[in-house]
Amino acid sequence: MARNVIEIDAPPERVWEVLSDPSCYPRWVVGAKDFRDADPEFPAIGSKFHHRVGVGPLTIADHTEVLDVNPPWRIELRAKARPLGSAHVVLTAEPSGSGTRLTMIEDPTDPITRLMSLVHVLVGVRNARGLQRLKAMAEAGERGRATRAATAAAAGR
Repeated sequence: MARNVIEIDAPPERVWEVLSDPSCYPRWVVGAKDFRDADPEFPAIGSKFHHRVGVGPLTIADHTEVLDVNPPWRIELRAKARPLGSAHVVLTAEPSGSGTRLTMIEDPTDPITRLMSLVHVLVGVRNARGLQRLKAMAEAGERGRATRAATAAAAGR
């Protein structure tokens, strides 16, 4: 299991804007290549977003599913990149001063990966870098395609 914590100079609601927008994930998750599509009700429990993961030209198309959610405090996901593996990911936001303390726990769910301790170390390093990217996005108030589209639709544009 890999556990990472980061302090973000933005309130939990702004961090949630990034976490609840599936089109943002490839911009902060290391190894994610692109966002393909999402269920319209994302991030409702059971909803999914579809993505590609990989390195260079080698990519795998799969999806991530919401297992549990408590906006803006917590989202629990099952991330898949089969046949390479899958993981249980929990992101928890807590107020910290005027900002947010974000904790990310990722646990491989496939039996072979669970036994490989080196994988846990590498996932921890990858997630530390990814959380730095998420921090920059939240602090800059960035939004992805899905959030911008929803905001425009709500404004009648």
